[in-house]
Amino acid sequence: MAFAELERLCADIAAVAPVRPVGRVAAVSRGTILVRGLGSEAAQGEGVRITCAGGRVLAGEVLALSAEAVTVLPDGAPDGVQLDDTVELTGQGGIAPCADWIGRIVDPDGRPLDGRALRRGPEERPLHAAPPPAALRRRLGARLPTGVAVFDTLLPLVQGQRIGLFAGSGVGKSSLLGKFARGVAADVVVIALIGERGRELREFVETVLGPEGMARSVIVAATSDQSPLMRRRCGWAAMAVAEHFRDEGCHVLFLADSVTRFAEAHREVALAAGEPATLRGFPPSTSHQIMALAERAGPGREGCGDITAVFSVLVAGSDMEEPVADILRGVLDGHVVLDRAIAERGRFPAIDLLRSVSRSLPAAASAEENRLIAEARRLLGAYDRAEMMIQAGLYATGSDPLIDAAIRVWPALDGFLAEDGAGGVAASFARLAAALAAAEPGGSGGHG
Repeated sequence: MAFAELERLCADIAAVAPVRPVGRVAAVSRGTILVRGLGSEAAQGEGVRITCAGGRVLAGEVLALSAEAVTVLPDGAPDGVQLDDTVELTGQGGIAPCADWIGRIVDPDGRPLDGRALRRGPEERPLHAAPPPAALRRRLGARLPTGVAVFDTLLPLVQGQRIGLFAGSGVGKSSLLGKFARGVAADVVVIALIGERGRELREFVETVLGPEGMARSVIVAATSDQSPLMRRRCGWAAMAVAEHFRDEGCHVLFLADSVTRFAEAHREVALAAGEPATLRGFPPSTSHQIMALAERAGPGREGCGDITAVFSVLVAGSDMEEPVADILRGVLDGHVVLDRAIAERGRFPAIDLLRSVSRSLPAAASAEENRLIAEARRLLGAYDRAEMMIQAGLYATGSDPLIDAAIRVWPALDGFLAEDGAGGVAASFARLAAALAAAEPGGSGGHG
């Protein structure tokens, strides 16, 4: 214990820079600050500290470099900044997590948000780490119990998989993430709350996550009122925390809510740096930023753990072709669509199974399990195609045996999609098989 404390003390001392390069404010324009005197010292993306004449201290980040001056994006409104105010370079910055962070809430700089002291780990990790080499990564692992019946059966989640959760606002996305945090088999859960409303943080911790989920979680949060620099940094910092525990051999569940707000924060920073908005309002670098973040999750090298990731995406009007959804869907191992119409009739989680895919199949299931999954999709698809006729009373029983079977099975299957995964994977498959038995002639069922 004494050695660990000494390591932390040494890390704190090493983080203190005795000398920092200092420049002066030369101009303030359109939300950016021009600084002279740092051209040969500053690096792209490096942090700065601006000390105003009135005593206000403002952080920021280097956006652009030239021989004459450095362009800085401040971490807040530049109110009170005057010409010749001092500007110090503070380095690229990183985050130093350790086991003491489990059960805690921190900001993207690693400072505690829950009112209690927080220890730094002995090693500072960079925010922009490279993913493990592609050729040295392990393959996806075994199926994970999730505590949600549909993910234990029809949309399996396996160790090291990365999936997207695509949903509009108010359709149960946060509740589903909370169920994952409590129910998915993992050693540590790292949750990135990017751009969340401030009042919702405590509600998420106490109600959605609960003591059971919080006991094994690290939450990295940047609320919606914070600068785009902090909101973007939140995604990177949370992934760095997940990588710390992965490298210690842990299986980490990474939950990001949401990648859309991460992309929007990057857009604000990139536009301030002069990058054009060519991708339906997003700059071209958005694709790389999203894919680079997603690639850092997944299976680790031999001897390390894995990061199983769930990235949520806000899709306005269920537009799955909007830029962020389209970019992320192309690099993930599956996507889950939450539908507002399903939520409005009271079924949660409001998963549209026919539009959702897990790319861990068929390898994640046995031959019999794959048969049950295929049969459930076939019957739900038949009901979906004929639903308008059924609801309008235009379908005559006996016209199509497949539609007849779909009508019989639909209430039981729809109810199954709302169940918790009580009893584990095997029990969930047994309940799925029982629901499908209603498709047989003489089976009980009805339609609504």
